[in-house]
Amino acid sequence: MIKAPISDKDLLKHLDSIHKDEMTIFVMADGQFRGAFFNGTRLVNQMRVQHNLGILETMVLGQAMLCGALLVPTMKGREHLTFRYDTNGPAAGFSVEADSTGYVRGYLMQNHIPIDKPLENWDLSPFLGDGTVTISRIGEGMKQAQVGTVEIMYKNIAKDLAWYFDQSEQTHTAFNTSIQFDEKGRVIGAGGMFIQHMPGNGGYAKKENISEEERLHQESVLIQKVENAFTAMPSIGKWFADGGDMEDVIYGLFREFNPSAVLNRDIVFDCPCNMDYYVQHIKHLPKAEVEDIIAHDPEPIEVVCHNCGSSYKIMKDMLK
Repeated sequence: MIKAPISDKDLLKHLDSIHKDEMTIFVMADGQFRGAFFNGTRLVNQMRVQHNLGILETMVLGQAMLCGALLVPTMKGREHLTFRYDTNGPAAGFSVEADSTGYVRGYLMQNHIPIDKPLENWDLSPFLGDGTVTISRIGEGMKQAQVGTVEIMYKNIAKDLAWYFDQSEQTHTAFNTSIQFDEKGRVIGAGGMFIQHMPGNGGYAKKENISEEERLHQESVLIQKVENAFTAMPSIGKWFADGGDMEDVIYGLFREFNPSAVLNRDIVFDCPCNMDYYVQHIKHLPKAEVEDIIAHDPEPIEVVCHNCGSSYKIMKDMLK
């Protein structure tokens, strides 16, 4: 990827003053829940300059990117995942890829979302119509991806991703993403959190002296309590914009459930594309097509990566 620079000096100064981008993965309630809390302020800003996005486009793809980042802890071993949202609304949808090595990339289906009046709030439902949510996973050694698809239910990216897990994987999961803009439309805070119930892990599953009915009841009560705590979360984007610490939220919001941070890791907006990849891709086209490109296309040949917006200028001598 050719990394686009963030040129706004005031924004750079602000980014230097707040906590770095980082994901904290934690468990709680004797291992019955796992979660991740992610400061993605720099990730969203890098995404924005790579694709040269407006405010509305930044909000849509930014929330999708944050969700993609939060999917990294759900991966097993070496794995690559695509989170796709196809809708008949003005936004058309997006495709986001996340990799277990810690990078996220993606693009909007409609890079300039049409609007007929100024935005009055951050409700994205008018731009996200009916359609589908699809997650495709491919692990090391797999010859074919595992693909699951559900209908869009809420026209809300985070809620529809949670709906996917409930319907496709039968797992209680919650996502919360938030992006904070300043008065000049700059992203000064962005982040997200996910919580997932892990049935059969510790807790009531280890209690042998209660009936199955009582176990299910106690488990249901616990899930509801965790959901209540989750919904009481402050605005994540504003929290990070104000320099808030991740552990203050984890250990404060979920203190009743004895949370424990188990891992910190970096997640960045990045793309493995490079000049040689596109040169080899063109050279492997049918010979007649390559000859036609060399004979008639202007030099240099410009190729733009749709996943990250990087522009590669390929000289014709490189194709011979």
